[in-house]
Amino acid sequence: MTAKHHGYALLAAIVALVVGLSAAIYAGVASGDGADSGRLPGGNTVAAGPGPGNAAPVSTGVWVGAWGAAPAGGEPGTETDGMAGRTVRNVVHTGAGGTSARITLSNLCGSGPLTVTHATLAVAAADDSAAADPATLRRLTFGGTTTVVVPAGEQAVSDAVAVVVPHDADILISTYSPTSAGPVTYHPRARQTSYVADGESTEDVTGAAFTGTSVYWRYLTALDVLGNEADGTLVAFGDSITDGVTSTAGENRRWPDVLAGRLRTALTTGASTAGDIPRYGVVNAGISGNRVLVDDPLRGASGLHRFDRDVLDRTNVKAVVVDLGINDILRDPNPSGPQAIVAGLRTLVDRAHARGVRVVGATLMPFRGHRGYTDARERVRQQVNAAIRAGGLFDEVVDFDRALRDPYDPRSLRSEYDSGDHLHPSDLGYREMAQTVDLSDLTGPAARARL
Repeated sequence: MTAKHHGYALLAAIVALVVGLSAAIYAGVASGDGADSGRLPGGNTVAAGPGPGNAAPVSTGVWVGAWGAAPAGGEPGTETDGMAGRTVRNVVHTGAGGTSARITLSNLCGSGPLTVTHATLAVAAADDSAAADPATLRRLTFGGTTTVVVPAGEQAVSDAVAVVVPHDADILISTYSPTSAGPVTYHPRARQTSYVADGESTEDVTGAAFTGTSVYWRYLTALDVLGNEADGTLVAFGDSITDGVTSTAGENRRWPDVLAGRLRTALTTGASTAGDIPRYGVVNAGISGNRVLVDDPLRGASGLHRFDRDVLDRTNVKAVVVDLGINDILRDPNPSGPQAIVAGLRTLVDRAHARGVRVVGATLMPFRGHRGYTDARERVRQQVNAAIRAGGLFDEVVDFDRALRDPYDPRSLRSEYDSGDHLHPSDLGYREMAQTVDLSDLTGPAARARL
């Protein structure tokens, strides 16, 4: 991380200088999520001025998603005490950079109001560390105050703060709650170590207070940035394969991470001169075990029930890659055919098109050798894939099945792409998935050709 952080202090100083010379309050931003009128996702409003200890956000550009996670449920064991009296320091990795930032906190699964009295944002000082770069630490406010009360089932978006947020960097988001809101809204398969401290330690830059570790993301569901690096958000919507559950922890090797890197590289190396490579931040909305059709208290609301929240309500969303349906097959004791799954996917596409969002659909990858495999389930998978490949469902298709299957046994993953459980890819498999996406398919009109 040392190389990544080279120059952070200088950039932060430049931003501070701009803030000091400017008397203007936060300038209007480009279209996409209504931020030009001060409105934020979820009905929250940008504060008119800076909160205590914050630099006034004077940057201009476009708001995009730099990171995101879909809330999967209430964390077991937190029903009584929640995270009361402790500081949660979530570590997240950015897919896009900017010069201002804001966060979204969710109390979707709480039984009572979530009170957050202190919250901060900072660039991490190093990989796999709770320590922060002191020059980047910012106190976060909500409506101009440091305390926010999030009702049960709701979310809150912070005010914007001026801070250089690099792409491909770890960011620390720290929150302190003095009281319990009941079950903690969380994302359980983070593949990233976060931290916990007893007491209020949101402004601890050394990380010494954070003696506890966590493999979850708690409360935090979005980090947005304002800048000129990207002009829209791409959401990867799926299950454990999108969640990256078998990828190497702490290395950001999920296929959406690799796709974000491909998008940046294509632009910075001048690979596209015709403007057919989009400038997107990538947000991961995968939930392990998730299904298109069926809600599950441990695996999140169904794709049909969470699509608006986790995709369409994201900041400045332009496109979505949908890789969902394999769990509908695996968890159906009597698979009867593809009709219900395909109809569910079509509903997602219709909703996206109604909001002008382009939809790329993924074929479902093989799973022979997995404990859930049966010949009947394999037939349904093949039928779903045939419907996807036939056209008329998605705007474009990315054929993950063809890219990762064993050419000598198409019912199985190729050995080098198999994590070992015969369902989830290895790091190499996730990379191949990202490489399979045609970047030019991610941009264009959101209207499928109907047959």
